[in-house]
Amino acid sequence: MRQNVWIWNHYATNMFFDQAGRHYWFAENLLKEGYKPTIFCASTNHFSDNHISTKGQKFSTDSVNDIPFVFVNTPEYKGNGKKRILNMISFYRGLFKTAREYAKLNGKPDVILASSVHPLTLVAGIKIAKKFDIPCFCEVRDLWPESIVAYGSLKRTSLIAKLLYHGEKWIYKKANSVIMTWQGGSQYIQNQGWDNQIDLSKVKHISNGVIIESFDKNSIENQVDDLDLNDKNYKNLVYAGSIRKVNNLGLLLDAAKLVQEKDQQIRFLIYGSGDEKEMLEQRCKDEGISNVIFKGRVEKKMVPSILKRSYANILHNSSTLLDKYGQSQNKFFEYLAAGRAIIQTYTTGYSILEKYNCGLSAVKQNPEKIAEIILEACKDNEKAEQMGENARKASYEFDFTKLTEELIRVIEEQA
Repeated sequence: MRQNVWIWNHYATNMFFDQAGRHYWFAENLLKEGYKPTIFCASTNHFSDNHISTKGQKFSTDSVNDIPFVFVNTPEYKGNGKKRILNMISFYRGLFKTAREYAKLNGKPDVILASSVHPLTLVAGIKIAKKFDIPCFCEVRDLWPESIVAYGSLKRTSLIAKLLYHGEKWIYKKANSVIMTWQGGSQYIQNQGWDNQIDLSKVKHISNGVIIESFDKNSIENQVDDLDLNDKNYKNLVYAGSIRKVNNLGLLLDAAKLVQEKDQQIRFLIYGSGDEKEMLEQRCKDEGISNVIFKGRVEKKMVPSILKRSYANILHNSSTLLDKYGQSQNKFFEYLAAGRAIIQTYTTGYSILEKYNCGLSAVKQNPEKIAEIILEACKDNEKAEQMGENARKASYEFDFTKLTEELIRVIEEQA
Protein backbone atom coordinates (compact mmCIF):
# COMPACT_ATOMS: atom_id res chain seq x y z
CA MET A 1 0.00 0.00 0.00
CA ARG A 2 1.32 3.43 -1.01
CA GLN A 3 0.01 4.95 2.20
CA ASN A 4 1.13 8.60 2.16
CA VAL A 5 -0.70 10.34 -0.67
CA TRP A 6 0.00 14.02 -1.34
CA ILE A 7 -2.79 15.70 -3.30
CA TRP A 8 -1.88 19.00 -4.98
CA ASN A 9 -4.60 21.38 -6.11
CA HIS A 10 -3.82 25.10 -6.20
CA TYR A 11 -7.50 25.98 -5.68
CA ALA A 12 -8.44 23.44 -2.99
CA THR A 13 -8.39 26.18 -0.33
CA ASN A 14 -12.18 26.51 -0.52
CA MET A 15 -12.45 22.75 0.14
CA PHE A 16 -10.97 23.37 3.57
CA PHE A 17 -13.78 25.82 4.34
CA ASP A 18 -16.58 23.98 2.52
CA GLN A 19 -15.54 20.46 3.61
CA ALA A 20 -16.53 19.38 0.13
CA GLY A 21 -15.13 19.04 -3.37
CA ARG A 22 -13.36 16.43 -5.47
CA HIS A 23 -10.10 16.19 -3.56
CA TYR A 24 -11.70 16.60 -0.15
CA TRP A 25 -13.98 13.66 -0.99
CA PHE A 26 -11.06 11.61 -2.31
CA ALA A 27 -9.14 12.32 0.91
CA GLU A 28 -12.16 11.51 3.06
CA ASN A 29 -12.58 8.11 1.41
CA LEU A 30 -8.84 7.38 1.27
CA LEU A 31 -8.75 7.82 5.06
CA LYS A 32 -11.47 5.20 5.45
CA GLU A 33 -9.37 2.78 3.40
CA GLY A 34 -6.26 3.22 5.57
CA TYR A 35 -4.39 5.79 3.48
CA LYS A 36 -2.88 9.03 4.77
CA PRO A 37 -3.84 11.81 2.36
CA THR A 38 -2.57 15.39 2.64
CA ILE A 39 -3.98 18.23 0.52
CA PHE A 40 -1.59 20.99 -0.62
CA CYS A 41 -3.17 24.24 -1.85
CA ALA A 42 -2.59 28.01 -1.96
CA SER A 43 -2.98 30.24 1.08
CA THR A 44 -5.14 32.52 -1.08
CA ASN A 45 -8.72 31.48 -1.74
CA HIS A 46 -9.59 32.02 -5.41
CA PHE A 47 -13.32 31.85 -4.68
CA SER A 48 -13.55 34.39 -1.85
CA ASP A 49 -11.60 36.81 0.32
CA ASN A 50 -11.40 34.17 3.05
CA HIS A 51 -7.65 33.55 2.89
CA ILE A 52 -5.31 31.59 5.17
CA SER A 53 -2.54 33.44 7.00
CA THR A 54 0.89 31.81 6.81
CA LYS A 55 2.30 34.45 9.22
CA GLY A 56 5.18 35.20 6.88
CA GLN A 57 6.28 31.56 6.65
CA LYS A 58 6.63 29.48 3.47
CA PHE A 59 3.54 27.52 4.44
CA SER A 60 1.11 26.83 7.25
CA THR A 61 -0.84 23.72 8.20
CA ASP A 62 -4.26 22.90 9.57
CA SER A 63 -6.70 20.02 9.38
CA VAL A 64 -10.42 19.42 9.08
CA ASN A 65 -12.09 16.10 9.87
CA ASP A 66 -8.64 14.50 10.20
CA ILE A 67 -7.61 15.61 6.69
CA PRO A 68 -4.33 17.59 6.84
CA PHE A 69 -4.11 20.72 4.66
CA VAL A 70 -0.86 22.46 3.74
CA PHE A 71 -1.28 26.09 2.63
CA VAL A 72 1.55 27.35 0.41
CA ASN A 73 2.19 31.08 0.88
CA THR A 74 0.94 32.96 -2.21
CA PRO A 75 0.18 36.65 -2.86
CA GLU A 76 -3.40 37.89 -2.78
CA TYR A 77 -5.13 38.98 -6.01
CA LYS A 78 -8.52 39.65 -7.54
CA GLY A 79 -9.85 38.79 -10.99
CA ASN A 80 -8.05 37.06 -13.85
CA GLY A 81 -5.30 39.53 -14.67
CA LYS A 82 -1.52 39.50 -14.31
CA LYS A 83 -1.66 39.13 -10.53
CA ARG A 84 -3.45 35.80 -10.92
CA ILE A 85 -0.63 34.60 -13.19
CA LEU A 86 1.91 35.73 -10.58
CA ASN A 87 -0.09 33.83 -7.96
CA MET A 88 0.20 30.65 -10.08
CA ILE A 89 3.95 31.09 -10.48
CA SER A 90 4.31 31.75 -6.74
CA PHE A 91 2.43 28.55 -5.92
CA TYR A 92 4.62 26.58 -8.34
CA ARG A 93 7.84 27.91 -6.81
CA GLY A 94 6.55 27.57 -3.27
CA LEU A 95 5.75 23.90 -3.73
CA PHE A 96 9.45 22.99 -4.02
CA LYS A 97 10.44 24.53 -0.68
CA THR A 98 7.23 23.46 1.02
CA ALA A 99 7.55 19.84 -0.13
CA ARG A 100 11.13 19.62 1.08
CA GLU A 101 10.42 21.08 4.54
CA TYR A 102 7.11 19.27 5.05
CA ALA A 103 8.76 15.96 4.17
CA LYS A 104 11.48 16.59 6.77
CA LEU A 105 8.81 17.04 9.44
CA ASN A 106 6.31 14.38 8.35
CA GLY A 107 8.13 11.95 6.07
CA LYS A 108 8.19 11.84 2.31
CA PRO A 109 5.09 10.84 0.31
CA ASP A 110 4.62 7.49 -1.41
CA VAL A 111 2.88 9.14 -4.34
CA ILE A 112 1.95 12.63 -5.55
CA LEU A 113 -1.41 13.31 -7.21
CA ALA A 114 -0.89 16.67 -8.94
CA SER A 115 -4.10 18.18 -10.30
CA SER A 116 -4.69 21.00 -12.75
CA VAL A 117 -6.57 23.59 -13.38
CA HIS A 118 -3.28 25.17 -14.54
CA PRO A 119 -0.34 23.01 -15.72
CA LEU A 120 2.37 24.45 -13.44
CA THR A 121 1.10 22.28 -10.58
CA LEU A 122 1.60 19.21 -12.78
CA VAL A 123 5.12 20.28 -13.73
CA ALA A 124 6.03 20.74 -10.07
CA GLY A 125 4.54 17.35 -9.24
CA ILE A 126 6.65 15.57 -11.85
CA LYS A 127 9.88 17.33 -10.84
CA ILE A 128 9.43 16.90 -7.08
CA ALA A 129 8.30 13.28 -7.41
CA LYS A 130 11.54 12.60 -9.30
CA LYS A 131 13.54 14.07 -6.41
CA PHE A 132 11.66 11.82 -3.97
CA ASP A 133 11.96 8.84 -6.36
CA ILE A 134 8.21 8.21 -6.25
CA PRO A 135 5.43 8.13 -8.88
CA CYS A 136 3.53 11.25 -9.91
CA PHE A 137 -0.01 11.02 -11.24
CA CYS A 138 -1.09 14.06 -13.23
CA GLU A 139 -4.81 14.73 -13.07
CA VAL A 140 -6.14 16.84 -15.94
CA ARG A 141 -9.47 18.53 -15.21
CA ASP A 142 -9.06 21.32 -17.74
CA LEU A 143 -7.19 21.06 -21.05
CA TRP A 144 -4.60 23.82 -21.40
CA PRO A 145 -4.42 25.30 -23.98
CA GLU A 146 -7.13 23.34 -25.85
CA SER A 147 -9.96 24.79 -23.75
CA ILE A 148 -8.64 28.34 -24.24
CA VAL A 149 -8.45 27.73 -28.00
CA ALA A 150 -11.94 26.18 -28.05
CA TYR A 151 -13.47 29.27 -26.43
CA GLY A 152 -11.69 31.55 -28.90
CA SER A 153 -9.38 33.27 -26.41
CA LEU A 154 -6.19 31.96 -28.03
CA LYS A 155 -5.26 31.10 -31.62
CA ARG A 156 -4.06 27.52 -32.10
CA THR A 157 -1.23 28.73 -34.34
CA SER A 158 0.05 31.41 -31.94
CA LEU A 159 3.48 31.09 -30.33
CA ILE A 160 1.96 30.97 -26.82
CA ALA A 161 -0.38 28.14 -27.84
CA LYS A 162 2.47 26.17 -29.42
CA LEU A 163 4.55 26.52 -26.25
CA LEU A 164 1.62 25.41 -24.08
CA TYR A 165 0.91 22.40 -26.30
CA HIS A 166 4.59 21.45 -26.11
CA GLY A 167 4.47 21.68 -22.31
CA GLU A 168 1.25 19.66 -22.21
CA LYS A 169 2.82 16.86 -24.25
CA TRP A 170 5.88 16.88 -21.93
CA ILE A 171 3.59 16.43 -18.91
CA TYR A 172 1.82 13.45 -20.47
CA LYS A 173 5.14 11.83 -21.39
CA LYS A 174 6.73 12.27 -17.97
CA ALA A 175 3.76 11.45 -15.70
CA ASN A 176 3.51 7.89 -14.37
CA SER A 177 -0.23 8.03 -15.02
CA VAL A 178 -2.48 10.66 -16.58
CA ILE A 179 -5.94 10.84 -14.99
CA MET A 180 -8.59 12.63 -17.04
CA THR A 181 -12.07 13.50 -15.84
CA TRP A 182 -13.69 12.85 -19.22
CA GLN A 183 -13.76 9.51 -20.95
CA GLY A 184 -12.21 10.56 -24.25
CA GLY A 185 -8.78 11.44 -22.89
CA SER A 186 -6.98 8.86 -25.02
CA GLN A 187 -8.86 10.07 -28.09
CA TYR A 188 -7.69 13.63 -27.38
CA ILE A 189 -4.05 12.52 -27.29
CA GLN A 190 -4.52 10.58 -30.52
CA ASN A 191 -6.15 13.59 -32.20
CA GLN A 192 -3.16 15.69 -31.20
CA GLY A 193 -0.91 13.15 -32.95
CA TRP A 194 1.00 12.34 -29.76
CA ASP A 195 0.10 8.66 -29.41
CA ASN A 196 3.40 7.59 -30.96
CA GLN A 197 5.22 9.31 -28.07
CA ILE A 198 2.81 8.78 -25.17
CA ASP A 199 1.83 5.37 -23.82
CA LEU A 200 -1.98 5.43 -23.98
CA SER A 201 -2.23 2.60 -21.44
CA LYS A 202 -1.26 5.04 -18.69
CA VAL A 203 -4.19 7.36 -19.52
CA LYS A 204 -6.94 6.70 -16.96
CA HIS A 205 -10.47 7.98 -16.66
CA ILE A 206 -11.82 8.97 -13.24
CA SER A 207 -14.92 11.08 -13.63
CA ASN A 208 -16.20 13.88 -11.47
CA GLY A 209 -19.08 12.75 -9.30
CA VAL A 210 -21.27 13.27 -6.27
CA ILE A 211 -21.58 12.21 -2.62
CA ILE A 212 -25.08 10.72 -2.78
CA GLU A 213 -25.47 10.46 1.00
CA SER A 214 -24.71 14.18 1.47
CA PHE A 215 -26.88 15.12 -1.51
CA ASP A 216 -29.88 13.28 -0.06
CA LYS A 217 -29.29 14.68 3.42
CA ASN A 218 -29.19 18.25 2.09
CA SER A 219 -32.33 17.65 0.04
CA ILE A 220 -34.20 16.90 3.28
CA GLU A 221 -32.55 19.28 5.76
CA ASN A 222 -32.15 22.35 3.51
CA GLN A 223 -35.35 22.86 1.57
CA VAL A 224 -36.29 26.05 -0.22
CA ASP A 225 -39.84 27.30 0.29
CA ASP A 226 -40.58 28.07 -3.36
CA LEU A 227 -44.16 28.59 -4.56
CA ASP A 228 -43.15 28.46 -8.24
CA LEU A 229 -41.31 25.18 -7.83
CA ASN A 230 -44.18 23.69 -5.85
CA ASP A 231 -46.82 24.68 -8.41
CA LYS A 232 -47.76 21.42 -10.14
CA ASN A 233 -49.93 23.24 -12.69
CA TYR A 234 -46.67 23.66 -14.60
CA LYS A 235 -43.91 21.36 -15.79
CA ASN A 236 -41.03 23.19 -14.16
CA LEU A 237 -37.67 22.83 -15.89
CA VAL A 238 -34.76 23.88 -13.66
CA TYR A 239 -31.45 25.39 -14.68
CA ALA A 240 -29.01 25.79 -11.77
CA GLY A 241 -25.73 27.58 -12.41
CA SER A 242 -24.01 30.81 -13.32
CA ILE A 243 -25.58 33.43 -15.56
CA ARG A 244 -22.57 34.71 -17.47
CA LYS A 245 -21.56 35.15 -21.09
CA VAL A 246 -19.82 31.76 -21.20
CA ASN A 247 -23.08 30.05 -20.13
CA ASN A 248 -24.98 31.63 -23.04
CA LEU A 249 -28.37 31.72 -21.29
CA GLY A 250 -29.62 33.97 -24.10
CA LEU A 251 -29.80 30.86 -26.28
CA LEU A 252 -32.02 29.17 -23.68
CA LEU A 253 -34.33 32.20 -23.75
CA ASP A 254 -34.54 31.87 -27.54
CA ALA A 255 -35.66 28.26 -27.09
CA ALA A 256 -38.08 29.17 -24.27
CA LYS A 257 -39.72 31.70 -26.58
CA LEU A 258 -40.38 28.96 -29.15
CA VAL A 259 -41.64 26.55 -26.47
CA GLN A 260 -44.05 29.23 -25.21
CA GLU A 261 -45.77 29.25 -28.62
CA LYS A 262 -46.37 25.48 -28.45
CA ASP A 263 -47.00 24.64 -24.77
CA GLN A 264 -48.09 27.06 -22.06
CA GLN A 265 -47.64 24.44 -19.33
CA ILE A 266 -43.83 24.30 -19.61
CA ARG A 267 -41.94 26.80 -17.46
CA PHE A 268 -38.24 27.54 -16.94
CA LEU A 269 -36.92 28.31 -13.45
CA ILE A 270 -33.40 29.79 -13.50
CA TYR A 271 -31.47 29.51 -10.23
CA GLY A 272 -28.18 31.38 -10.07
CA SER A 273 -26.53 34.76 -10.45
CA GLY A 274 -24.07 36.46 -12.76
CA ASP A 275 -23.37 39.63 -14.67
CA GLU A 276 -25.92 38.86 -17.43
CA LYS A 277 -28.90 38.25 -15.14
CA GLU A 278 -30.39 41.76 -15.25
CA MET A 279 -29.94 42.02 -19.01
CA LEU A 280 -31.71 38.70 -19.58
CA GLU A 281 -34.55 39.60 -17.19
CA GLN A 282 -35.08 42.83 -19.12
CA ARG A 283 -35.10 40.89 -22.36
CA CYS A 284 -37.90 38.66 -21.02
CA LYS A 285 -39.96 41.78 -20.27
CA ASP A 286 -39.24 43.40 -23.61
CA GLU A 287 -39.98 40.30 -25.68
CA GLY A 288 -42.88 38.93 -23.63
CA ILE A 289 -41.08 35.74 -22.63
CA SER A 290 -43.39 34.89 -19.74
CA ASN A 291 -42.39 31.25 -19.20
CA VAL A 292 -38.96 32.08 -17.71
CA ILE A 293 -38.56 33.06 -14.05
CA PHE A 294 -35.20 34.12 -12.62
CA LYS A 295 -35.09 32.88 -9.04
CA GLY A 296 -31.73 34.35 -8.05
CA ARG A 297 -28.82 32.79 -6.22
CA VAL A 298 -29.42 30.07 -3.62
CA GLU A 299 -26.99 28.46 -1.21
CA LYS A 300 -25.35 25.35 -2.61
CA LYS A 301 -26.83 23.20 0.15
CA MET A 302 -30.33 24.17 -1.06
CA VAL A 303 -29.73 22.99 -4.63
CA PRO A 304 -30.46 19.25 -4.07
CA SER A 305 -34.01 19.96 -2.84
CA ILE A 306 -34.63 22.17 -5.89
CA LEU A 307 -33.33 19.62 -8.39
CA LYS A 308 -35.37 16.83 -6.84
CA ARG A 309 -38.62 18.81 -7.14
CA SER A 310 -38.38 19.75 -10.82
CA TYR A 311 -40.13 18.04 -13.72
CA ALA A 312 -36.73 17.85 -15.46
CA ASN A 313 -33.36 19.58 -15.11
CA ILE A 314 -31.60 21.45 -17.90
CA LEU A 315 -27.88 21.03 -18.57
CA HIS A 316 -26.82 24.03 -20.63
CA ASN A 317 -23.61 25.83 -21.48
CA SER A 318 -21.84 26.94 -24.65
CA SER A 319 -21.01 23.86 -26.69
CA THR A 320 -17.43 23.57 -28.01
CA LEU A 321 -15.28 21.06 -29.88
CA LEU A 322 -14.22 19.72 -26.46
CA ASP A 323 -17.64 18.08 -26.04
CA LYS A 324 -16.60 15.19 -28.26
CA TYR A 325 -14.32 13.94 -25.46
CA GLY A 326 -17.18 13.51 -22.98
CA GLN A 327 -18.46 15.51 -20.04
CA SER A 328 -17.44 16.07 -16.45
CA GLN A 329 -19.39 19.09 -15.12
CA ASN A 330 -19.91 18.74 -11.38
CA LYS A 331 -23.56 19.76 -11.58
CA PHE A 332 -24.31 17.02 -14.13
CA PHE A 333 -23.72 14.38 -11.45
CA GLU A 334 -25.97 16.25 -9.02
CA TYR A 335 -28.61 16.19 -11.77
CA LEU A 336 -28.22 12.40 -11.92
CA ALA A 337 -28.56 12.08 -8.13
CA ALA A 338 -31.75 14.18 -8.22
CA GLY A 339 -33.52 11.38 -10.05
CA ARG A 340 -35.21 13.61 -12.60
CA ALA A 341 -34.94 13.48 -16.39
CA ILE A 342 -32.10 15.59 -17.83
CA ILE A 343 -32.48 17.82 -20.87
CA GLN A 344 -29.10 18.57 -22.42
CA THR A 345 -28.98 21.40 -24.95
CA TYR A 346 -26.04 19.93 -26.85
CA THR A 347 -24.58 16.54 -27.72
CA THR A 348 -21.37 15.02 -26.35
CA GLY A 349 -19.20 12.08 -27.19
CA TYR A 350 -19.21 9.20 -24.71
CA SER A 351 -22.73 10.31 -23.75
CA ILE A 352 -23.80 9.34 -20.24
CA LEU A 353 -27.39 10.31 -21.11
CA GLU A 354 -27.46 7.81 -23.96
CA LYS A 355 -25.63 5.09 -22.04
CA TYR A 356 -28.09 5.13 -19.15
CA ASN A 357 -31.16 6.45 -21.04
CA CYS A 358 -31.66 9.15 -18.43
CA GLY A 359 -32.47 12.15 -20.60
CA LEU A 360 -32.53 13.71 -24.04
CA SER A 361 -29.97 15.88 -25.81
CA ALA A 362 -30.33 18.31 -28.70
CA VAL A 363 -28.55 17.13 -31.84
CA LYS A 364 -27.53 20.72 -32.58
CA GLN A 365 -27.26 23.63 -30.15
CA ASN A 366 -29.67 26.08 -31.72
CA PRO A 367 -33.04 27.43 -30.46
CA GLU A 368 -35.13 25.22 -32.76
CA LYS A 369 -33.44 21.93 -31.80
CA ILE A 370 -33.37 22.83 -28.10
CA ALA A 371 -37.09 23.69 -28.15
CA GLU A 372 -37.80 20.47 -30.03
CA ILE A 373 -36.03 18.31 -27.43
CA ILE A 374 -37.73 20.16 -24.54
CA LEU A 375 -41.17 19.54 -26.02
CA GLU A 376 -40.26 15.90 -26.62
CA ALA A 377 -39.09 15.44 -23.01
CA CYS A 378 -42.28 16.98 -21.61
CA LYS A 379 -44.92 15.23 -23.71
CA ASP A 380 -44.83 11.85 -21.91
CA ASN A 381 -44.91 11.96 -18.10
CA GLU A 382 -44.35 8.24 -17.73
CA LYS A 383 -41.29 8.32 -19.96
CA ALA A 384 -39.90 11.32 -18.06
CA GLU A 385 -40.36 9.48 -14.77
CA GLN A 386 -38.53 6.43 -16.15
CA MET A 387 -35.61 8.56 -17.35
CA GLY A 388 -35.47 10.08 -13.87
CA GLU A 389 -35.29 6.64 -12.28
CA ASN A 390 -32.52 5.70 -14.71
CA ALA A 391 -30.63 8.87 -13.77
CA ARG A 392 -30.75 8.00 -10.09
CA LYS A 393 -29.48 4.47 -10.76
CA ALA A 394 -26.66 5.89 -12.90
CA SER A 395 -25.59 8.28 -10.13
CA TYR A 396 -24.30 5.39 -8.01
CA GLU A 397 -21.65 4.75 -10.67
CA PHE A 398 -20.33 8.24 -9.94
CA ASP A 399 -20.48 8.27 -6.15
CA PHE A 400 -17.09 9.27 -4.72
CA THR A 401 -16.92 6.04 -2.74
CA LYS A 402 -16.70 4.20 -6.06
CA LEU A 403 -14.50 6.85 -7.72
CA THR A 404 -12.01 6.57 -4.84
CA GLU A 405 -11.81 2.83 -5.44
CA GLU A 406 -10.79 3.65 -9.02
CA LEU A 407 -8.15 6.07 -7.74
CA ILE A 408 -6.77 3.41 -5.38
CA ARG A 409 -6.42 1.01 -8.30
CA VAL A 410 -4.35 3.62 -10.16
CA ILE A 411 -2.19 4.25 -7.08
CA GLU A 412 -1.54 0.59 -6.41
CA GLU A 413 -0.75 -0.22 -10.04
CA GLN A 414 2.56 1.54 -9.42
CA ALA A 415 3.39 -0.53 -6.32
